[in-house]
Amino acid sequence: MRAVVQRVSSASVEVEGQTVGAIDEPGLMVLVGVTHDDTRAQAAKLAAKLWGLRILHGEKSCSDVSAPLLVISQFTLYGDARKGRRPTWQAAAPGPVAEPLVRAVVEELQALGARVESGVFGADMKVSLVNDGPITLVLDL
Repeated sequence: MRAVVQRVSSASVEVEGQTVGAIDEPGLMVLVGVTHDDTRAQAAKLAAKLWGLRILHGEKSCSDVSAPLLVISQFTLYGDARKGRRPTWQAAAPGPVAEPLVRAVVEELQALGARVESGVFGADMKVSLVNDGPITLVLDL
């Protein structure tokens, strides 16, 4: 699993002009990509890492201050553009594999006590955010 994590002041995601997920206070916006051999255990590990990641102001984590998270599926995190100009997506898991694991990250975060908003798997989404810092991390599990 791969995640791009950004500390944000606010963030939202729209599908077909409708807001489907939003956080209006400091928290984390997380893009999650899944590859072929990822597991539910890795989803749980990623959720725990996100919940405890100390990148909010004052070196606090979402768990420390009950900050919200916006989690959005992003298969293009496994795009490979090393050859040529057109990325390949071969390392990205297909929807039937990826969707349950992205949902598992959200469920695991909620089980930890997190307030989680999310996008719509496979939809054409418009993501808006105010990156605070800016702080952006790439997590590979």
